[in-house]
Amino acid sequence: MKKLVFIILFFQFSFSQENIIDKIGWSGAKKMDVKFMANFIQSKEGKVLDSIKLDYDVQALTRLNGISNVTYKVEKTSSNNNYSVLFTIIENLSLIPNLTIWTTDDVTAAYRIGMYEYNLLGKNITVGAFYQNNGINSFGINFSSPYLFNENLGIETSFQNIGSIEPIFFEDTSAKYEYINKSFELLGVYRTSFKNTIKFGGSIFNEKYEYKSGATSSSVPQYFDIDKFLFKLNNNYDNLKYDFYLIRGIKNTTNLQFVTQSNSFQDKFLIGWNDFSYFKRIGLTGNWATRIRLGLSSNDTSPFSPFSLDNNVNIRGVGNIIDRGTGTFVINTEYRTTLYERKWFVLQGNSFLDVGSWRKPGGRFSDFTKSENFRVYPGVGLRFMHKTIFNAIFRLDYGFGISKNGTKGLVFGIGQYF
Repeated sequence: MKKLVFIILFFQFSFSQENIIDKIGWSGAKKMDVKFMANFIQSKEGKVLDSIKLDYDVQALTRLNGISNVTYKVEKTSSNNNYSVLFTIIENLSLIPNLTIWTTDDVTAAYRIGMYEYNLLGKNITVGAFYQNNGINSFGINFSSPYLFNENLGIETSFQNIGSIEPIFFEDTSAKYEYINKSFELLGVYRTSFKNTIKFGGSIFNEKYEYKSGATSSSVPQYFDIDKFLFKLNNNYDNLKYDFYLIRGIKNTTNLQFVTQSNSFQDKFLIGWNDFSYFKRIGLTGNWATRIRLGLSSNDTSPFSPFSLDNNVNIRGVGNIIDRGTGTFVINTEYRTTLYERKWFVLQGNSFLDVGSWRKPGGRFSDFTKSENFRVYPGVGLRFMHKTIFNAIFRLDYGFGISKNGTKGLVFGIGQYF
């Protein structure tokens, strides 16, 4: 009996000693919706104070589009074992105009202009549109609300009408086609934990290819119009920790897609790729960043293969879509360091090495090791950043090939390369 009483008193005493969150406050919140943030974090008023959860909350909050930095402070209140938590946030400017200019082989200058709000209503909602002209008029409309229904469930949707001049490779030669893609996509977004998010859904789209110039073949049609259906599954594991523009941790994204269409020229096919990224802080302002991408698709012999070798996607300096394949293996690694920082502005320099290889359409896995499919491109670059405007990073890189048939060139862009 005495033993039972001792056990009961022990548990009562243990419970009474738990530290409880009496109040959660927010400092610096101007546009951010406080109720949204309170529902989003794991720490709750009236619940046990847990430093691990508070660190997780900081990590999760800094990933929201409207926030550039978060700190917290814990203070004991007048009540026994009760504490208050104050989150101090620095918000991002989230209404951003977008202008991108680049050159192509067919027009002197191409451009994209748009406007995006990345934190509508202070709830991490993205809505925006763009117009693009690269000799072909294009436009797109996007809406994303990953926490529309609650702190874990939302949607993403978009409509796009995109045109471009695409090189097609076949029989050791090539041709140029005008490519038009009209698509409507709808995805469900489910956050399984503060580190992991799943997206699932699909799109209906139409593709048109029309021959413009170059080689021809009886096996490759000069015009076709295809209706397609795409089913998509994406899993994103994000364990990155941000200190403004400096990052540490790992991130892994897996994409799986199944595409079916209405024509006999192209078969149904599967495509999947995985991006693993690792970031390490070095000193006060140094960042080592690495991305490893492995992708495979159904190994059809079609010249319209899904993976492309391109400046803006995988190998800086290689050129605009110089080859296609049914498999890809790419390593991008770079060292970033701050050259100059003053209040909101940061000038960052980087040196990088991009290495990649491809499996040819209908080829074998041994294609990955063949010298003619292997590219090695070192280079250097600059980043011009605004610390409190969402994704306000202007990127300039110069890469030069040291492998067989190496080229060189400048690559412009918005945001970090990866």
